Amino acid sequence: MSAEREVDREVDVVVVGAGPVGENVADRAARTGLEVVVVEKELVGGECSYWACMPSKALLRSGQALAAARRLPGAAEAVTGALDAAKVLERRDRFTSGWDDSGQAGWLESAGLGLVRGTARLDGPRRVVVETGEGAVTLTARRAVVLATGSVPVLPGVPGLAESRVWTSREATSAQAVPGRLVVLGGGVVGCELAQAWARLGSRVTLLARSGLLTGQEDFAGELVAAALRADGVDVRFGAQLSRVSRDDAGVHVVLADGSTVDADEFLVATGRRPTTSGIGLETVGLEDGGALEVDDTGLVAGVEGSWLYAAGDVSGRPKLTHQGKYGGRVVGDAITARASGALIGDAPAWSRWTTTADHAAVPQVVFTDPEVAQVGLTAAQARERGIDVKVVDYEIGDVAGASLVADGYTGKARMVVDEQRRVVVGVTFVGQDVAELLHSATIAVVGEVPLDRLWHAVPSYPTISEVWLRLLETYGL
Repeated sequence: MSAEREVDREVDVVVVGAGPVGENVADRAARTGLEVVVVEKELVGGECSYWACMPSKALLRSGQALAAARRLPGAAEAVTGALDAAKVLERRDRFTSGWDDSGQAGWLESAGLGLVRGTARLDGPRRVVVETGEGAVTLTARRAVVLATGSVPVLPGVPGLAESRVWTSREATSAQAVPGRLVVLGGGVVGCELAQAWARLGSRVTLLARSGLLTGQEDFAGELVAAALRADGVDVRFGAQLSRVSRDDAGVHVVLADGSTVDADEFLVATGRRPTTSGIGLETVGLEDGGALEVDDTGLVAGVEGSWLYAAGDVSGRPKLTHQGKYGGRVVGDAITARASGALIGDAPAWSRWTTTADHAAVPQVVFTDPEVAQVGLTAAQARERGIDVKVVDYEIGDVAGASLVADGYTGKARMVVDEQRRVVVGVTFVGQDVAELLHSATIAVVGEVPLDRLWHAVPSYPTISEVWLRLLETYGL
């Protein structure tokens, strides 16, 4: 849709944000014939395609393949060199299409979805005003407006930090050269993944964290990842608190609260993200900006009269994971069409196609470090906080025959968290090489609430790492 031709238009659904969440909302809503327009101020495809999931995993993968080869006699002797950083960056650029979104914009068109490029603001109920390069476009939604505006990085209030031209995840995933020295602030997923990626590409990395790594996971996950980072030469420091930061021609200078200093060429801040709700006109519909939007499990925004304003993805305060946001987008798109057709009246039942029930108890996540961390559902601590009668079952993955074939000296651990009253699995964590592909089986077990006695009959193929499922169940007592 051209902004020159469309100055004022009424459509069924307006989706603000053309990232993976917005794309899924739009696609699902349009499948039953609703007219949908998507608004995007940057690149169609969003953060994941250009500055997060895809480029970060491309930066990591070559190093993982090389490390895996070095764990196998025969292959290890064939590896005679280091990573070719230029080739890794070149491959990363292919995954981002050189930060050209014409392919994804073409997909919108092929799916029959309209696109307006510009900055969108709500302008009262069902109205969205888009500032484009050629003037304002006003879109009025007959059925729904969906906010899928994502999130942005948060910079701590450390003196000098904002003025020091630090990296956020965007700069860290799009950099065109390997920094000689890199400081990473933050022990979460982004900090751990990018610390390892750049260390393996040749940077001298210092990782500063207030406490442990991956603190929302089981404790052993962060411990195993910290050991791996140190083995890659990363200087991992816990209890680090910043006093001030500055930049000059020699680089970035970090002063810690204990008086010690760290100098680097670049400084990556990976301390979290906040929902993008400021400046999008929430006050015109009676809401305050700046925080996450409260939504029900169909995506309807609380505090707004009428069933027309929806939100999905990071902006909704739900888990900040691309796959979970896309799940939310599919649910919102289906809920909009169901309400439009009369198939959904009132509240939607849990686990229906119109609710994001999994957000509460069955969220899968992979940390793509080496070792990988794959987790779904509740940790042992979270389950106990919910009052569940918990039995925790641990097993060393390296003791599984399939794992010993994957790598000599395989190091890893699995944990299964069982609700003893119902005898179902409520959480699983795997840490080790190549465990990401185990996660979907765990997700099915948690979502399906498969009784342990039935799960016992899901026979794992031999010799694969999946045999760890048998060992966990045997350790449980079956």
